[in-house]
Amino acid sequence: MAKASGPAADAVNTGEFTHKASGVHYSVFKKDGRAWMSYDRPENSKTGGQGFHGQKELQYFIGSGVKGRTYLFSVSDNKDQFWFEAPINWYSQEAKWNMTPAYMQAHESPMNLPAYVSCLNCHTSGLQGPVAGTDSKFEGAPFAHDGITCERCHGVGEGHLREGKGAIVNPAKLPAEQRDSICMECHFEGTVAVEQPGKHLSDFQPGERLSDYEHYFLLSGNMPEKPEALSQYEALSLSECKRKSGDKMWCGSCHDPHKEPAAPEKAAFYRGKCLACHGEGEQGKIFAVQHHPDKPDCTTCHMPQLPTKDVAHTETTDHRILRYPNVPLLPRLEVRGPVGAPLVAFPASDAALSSTRDFALAWEALAVRGVEGGPRAAVEFLQKAVKERPDDPAVLSALAYVDQLQKKDDEAQELYQRALKADPLNNESATNLGMIEARAGYLRQAAELWQAAFARVPNRSAIGMNLAIAFCSAGQKEEARKYVLRVIEFNPDYGRAKSLLANMSKEPAECKP
Repeated sequence: MAKASGPAADAVNTGEFTHKASGVHYSVFKKDGRAWMSYDRPENSKTGGQGFHGQKELQYFIGSGVKGRTYLFSVSDNKDQFWFEAPINWYSQEAKWNMTPAYMQAHESPMNLPAYVSCLNCHTSGLQGPVAGTDSKFEGAPFAHDGITCERCHGVGEGHLREGKGAIVNPAKLPAEQRDSICMECHFEGTVAVEQPGKHLSDFQPGERLSDYEHYFLLSGNMPEKPEALSQYEALSLSECKRKSGDKMWCGSCHDPHKEPAAPEKAAFYRGKCLACHGEGEQGKIFAVQHHPDKPDCTTCHMPQLPTKDVAHTETTDHRILRYPNVPLLPRLEVRGPVGAPLVAFPASDAALSSTRDFALAWEALAVRGVEGGPRAAVEFLQKAVKERPDDPAVLSALAYVDQLQKKDDEAQELYQRALKADPLNNESATNLGMIEARAGYLRQAAELWQAAFARVPNRSAIGMNLAIAFCSAGQKEEARKYVLRVIEFNPDYGRAKSLLANMSKEPAECKP
């Protein structure tokens, strides 16, 4: 955990590769003690392919390097900086560079991937919040300490550190829910998570309940087709060991968070953990001696390695602890949601805490991902949630978007306006309301909404493109040019922006990409 983040120059593997889909050649190198990423794609006059050249300093790494590492770079904005993930990752298991997950087949280099707090939270300490209304703009460095410090599990302990005394949290002595919350914060993702109103996961402190900050949901029914994508905490909950042991068993039953056994000692160390339960009593003693004495590594059969190289945020070791490998899995422990919806709270004990708002935002997120039945369930729950929470900007904006997709512009407009009244920095509401205003012919109102949002999130290319096209159509080419250049500053390989810039230079100007 101490190696989960830090200065990029301290943990960078130099190398290069050419990404086939985009034709971009990337090179990672060190110069004068600093880490750099260069990118290059020559122009191709025969195919019309656009050139792409430049370099970025890699300033921080994220990830311990066991499976891989992500790197961060920044774009300055006066005294503050916007932080982004590099479009390439180092994959340790294959010992090579490649595109970041989800962009393996991208035809353009994604240089505008925000370094979201939700991603940084589990790899850094002293994380600060971004500037209000932005995705990843920070006043200075985004985090104060490299890696995960003691306070992540033991809480703030200034007196303990300064004087060697004073209270700190001992996770093992906490009630099961608070104890497990510490592990769940970074070792469980769920199908979808809903942040609670006024709460941020990065503010969670050891000793608190994670459910006060975030509610997690799983899609019930058949087991996932890709068990390797399960988080460790959920996988453990599926094991017969955990189901029979209950709260007695937790992550600390097998893992020492302060150290990891050396490779030659691992088999004996973890076998000892297994026998702590399976070696109890007379029968247990016989089991300990007779159960595969020639195979001391229990994990080889019961917790094998699963392929994870093509899936982000996955486990390596199968924590389901299968008694017999390659047999059907136990079904999930389920508590169904309202109206029998196949979306369940996790852990099941959180079912009573889940509100209509939670299910509404969860289904809306699944609808965006294209999950079957998502749109219908989202509408059902969002309509109820708006009645229960008429001033909740997240719910209002989500329902407005659904109405907008259904061409109900009047209803959507009213909901967006309410959302912006509750949260003037709601970029989604401002952007989408601007589209409604523009379609109605109110370009000035649309431009004002887009300008405010684009100033906060210039990495969202679509907003800048809306502004550029609107001003070009109004005959204000210089103003339009300013916005399209801002788009390219943050998204330099964006073909539509480059095409629009070229078309606006024609006589007469063409205000389309």
